[in-house]
Amino acid sequence: MRNISEILKKYSDKKELMQALQEVQKEFGYLSEENLILLSKKIDVPLSHISGVATFYNWFKLKPVGKYHVAICRGTACHVNNSEQLLHYLEKKLRINSGELTEDKLFSLECVNCIGACAKAPAMMINDAVYGELSEKKIDQILEELRNRK
Repeated sequence: MRNISEILKKYSDKKELMQALQEVQKEFGYLSEENLILLSKKIDVPLSHISGVATFYNWFKLKPVGKYHVAICRGTACHVNNSEQLLHYLEKKLRINSGELTEDKLFSLECVNCIGACAKAPAMMINDAVYGELSEKKIDQILEELRNRK
């Protein structure tokens, strides 16, 4: 794993903010406050601006995430197809609440407004894979498959 100084060497301008944030997150899995402060100093952009950008875009993470990051959709189509019930089921199965990470760091869970899979509602994303037409049974199968990949 590269260190933050090595990554930030490439960046010197506020026009490169998005690219820098993406590279830092790719390397460390999330954007720590410490790394955001270092980036702020390096490209001479206020930390408040960088934090605003990092919180505006859903794909940036400000806390560590699991090897498998589960994003349950709460958009309208998913909501009317019981995604709230499935969220509670996931919280029970993973023994965490939305916004948390399992003790073994295998899973993290979050609610998102929409993943763009309305035709497959209710849906969730795990990392970059979309899973649709969810049921409790299907969630059990997906989680079991991921646990077995360890």
